[in-house]
Amino acid sequence: MVVVTAGVAIVGCGLIGQKRARVLERGTLRVACDADAARAAAFAAEHGGDATDDWRAAVAREDVGIAIVATSHDALAEITAAAAANGKHVLVEKPAARRASELDAVRDAVARTGAKVRVGFNHRYHRAFRDARAIVDRGALGDLTHVRARYGHGGRIGYEKEWRFVPAISGGGEAIDQGMHLVDLARWFLGDFDRVAGAMPRYFWDAPVEDNAFFLLRTARDQVASLHASWTEWKNLFSFEIFGRTGKLEITGLGGSYGVERLAHYAMTPELGPPPTTIYEYPMGDDSWLAEYAAFLDDIRRDRIPDPSFEDARAALAIVERIYAAEGAR
Repeated sequence: MVVVTAGVAIVGCGLIGQKRARVLERGTLRVACDADAARAAAFAAEHGGDATDDWRAAVAREDVGIAIVATSHDALAEITAAAAANGKHVLVEKPAARRASELDAVRDAVARTGAKVRVGFNHRYHRAFRDARAIVDRGALGDLTHVRARYGHGGRIGYEKEWRFVPAISGGGEAIDQGMHLVDLARWFLGDFDRVAGAMPRYFWDAPVEDNAFFLLRTARDQVASLHASWTEWKNLFSFEIFGRTGKLEITGLGGSYGVERLAHYAMTPELGPPPTTIYEYPMGDDSWLAEYAAFLDDIRRDRIPDPSFEDARAALAIVERIYAAEGAR
């Protein structure tokens, strides 16, 4: 458990809200808020605190110092901006907004109050990615050259009738869903992308948003990220490869239906040829939610800008929007 001194409000009592609540110390949650009052009440009964369907009241409470926002995409930015304007530190789920411009109000609120706003790009905190970051940071791969990634699942019966397929709620399809994780991870390792291309086709679902998202992104140093996110993967898949001049990392699996989380380090030798290989496997329970929340508390205690911040979300959303515009998808 993570011990916090400030009371917490959770807005959005669905699956992700549940995951967030489980890393809080008992008694920390002051209020559970959901548009479905019955769900908020059940959530509060399980995790503690009061229940309400009024998010504005929840993020204005004097006994709340931290707001966790885990709603559908259409409400993320508005609630985050209001909480930050009230001086609350905010952990908001990705993508943090439907489009980059919605985060302007968040930026303004942060500038006025100094609130810390972290975006829940949770994949950075999986054990394999924490170890990969450490390997890269110690220079074991040399200069990074490119990233190649695939992420997908196969949806379910009636998937096209759910909120993710409603542009006014979701802001987009698979690009803004799993695609945002891939874009964020690629930016985390390679930096900003100034050249952006891609495709957003509708291969299977009869719906107004894309079910596949292809990205081809280039940095000013000609590093390339080739990314594919899919709702038509059928067999769940996660694969993220990081290439450098002296080695390669390959991360596969995220646990559960994606398979055991695994990190492979392929180290280049002067003779080239087959590389010495080190394999790390992580069959234990997922601690990424706990590690991520602990980092957020450190942001607050150290008075540092969160990483990833809402500016990282803005940058990732801007990439998606550029491809949507080129594709005529909006």
